[in-house]
Amino acid sequence: MTKEGVIEQEISTEMSAEERRGAASLASIFGLRMMGLFLILPVFSTYAHGLDGALEKPYLVGIALGAYGLTQALLQIPFGMMSDRFGRKPVIAAGMILFALGSVIAAMATSIEGVLLGRVIQGSGAVAAAVIALAADLTRDEHRTKAMAMIGITIGVSFAISMVLGPLLNGWIGVSGIFWLTAVLALASILVLYFIVPDPKQTSHHSDSEVTASMFGQILRHQDLLRLDAGVLILHASLTAMFVVLPLVLADKALNLLAMSDQWMLYLPVMLLSFVFMIPLIIVAEAKRKMKQVFVLSIALLIAACVMLATGHASIVWIGVALLVFFTGFNTLEASLPSLVAKYAPAGAKGTAIGVFNTSQFFGAFLGGVLGGFMYHPAIQNYAMVFWVVAALLVVWLLIAMTMQQPPYLASRSFQVPLDNAAQARDLEARVLAVEGVIEVLAIAEESSLYCKVDNKIVDEKTLFAAIKMS
Repeated sequence: MTKEGVIEQEISTEMSAEERRGAASLASIFGLRMMGLFLILPVFSTYAHGLDGALEKPYLVGIALGAYGLTQALLQIPFGMMSDRFGRKPVIAAGMILFALGSVIAAMATSIEGVLLGRVIQGSGAVAAAVIALAADLTRDEHRTKAMAMIGITIGVSFAISMVLGPLLNGWIGVSGIFWLTAVLALASILVLYFIVPDPKQTSHHSDSEVTASMFGQILRHQDLLRLDAGVLILHASLTAMFVVLPLVLADKALNLLAMSDQWMLYLPVMLLSFVFMIPLIIVAEAKRKMKQVFVLSIALLIAACVMLATGHASIVWIGVALLVFFTGFNTLEASLPSLVAKYAPAGAKGTAIGVFNTSQFFGAFLGGVLGGFMYHPAIQNYAMVFWVVAALLVVWLLIAMTMQQPPYLASRSFQVPLDNAAQARDLEARVLAVEGVIEVLAIAEESSLYCKVDNKIVDEKTLFAAIKMS
């Protein structure tokens, strides 16, 4: 590739048809997998308490709900690294087979221990990092953020659909049927992988999208990133712990709130309205540069919702309002947390920062299941206690969040450049860093890549491209 070709490539504004196909099909694979995990969230507790062994060991219900998070947390980074060595598609296919196997085991299980085993195996199909790496292979540097955004949006939509669809499917095919359905979807996604997802022209490591082992120390010492890792852990621990008891509250015959088959009518307006209320918060956070204020407000909304559930869970209207408040805050945080990670991550280290962040998220889901499982006691139906403990956990996060500064409003940029050795890389770094508006630079000769953190309101694109073109 000529130097001129590199710069012309960088200023193209439209994704190619192949890039769009690759990003959309990978987003669908990611979405189907996450939907398989989320579909049981609103219905699992009521189902699991009727399984063999649940009466004697009720804590296993919560553990089974969050068990996928443990193996997901342990294996998602190794899966990504294996995809560098053995190829993206074989590793993703192996992960989806494991996910399907876990789904089948959970579907066939008649005991809580059997479902727990199935959930653990489901999580072991930890393909997230490998899917993101393949998306990076299939997109040019300047369009990679768009591809990742498509995947992120698909995850959010999958979660919302699952909250509504889960109760409906439970009425039609039961929870065991949902597990069978997720197995079929997982196997169908392998067909999408091999027949629709394009083959990358070349597979290479992308530090802005993948974990780089040498950068772990830098990321694990970064206080702002550690705050975000702790936050996402608490966020998903809170969600999982809350849903250990919320389905039981709604199905409690003594409270006479909402039949299981009708619970989709609660979740549908809640999820739709929460997305509507989230949009202005995200706009204020990004466009008005009020990220910290919106961040803290969103955590406060979660706390308020848990207090409402603790004090008013005998009223379906009160539960509906509380869930609307909760998911407005939750969706806002789910959208803003990855953006914050990207803002704080050093140049070229975003992939590693996201990898650690995702590991914290999955581990949080596991811890939330353990917490909810051990706190809730069916004999005394101590729903309020679980909501109060979750609220206390979120208060801890609020205190952590209040210590953060306004994040640097910098954009991550990456460029493919011809670099023969480390000396050329250092020379390029010095030249690009001299451009006004460029704050951080990292050139990696082994990847032939340049990573920058820039202030888009200051940097002049032509000057930046001219500095790169001189390499």
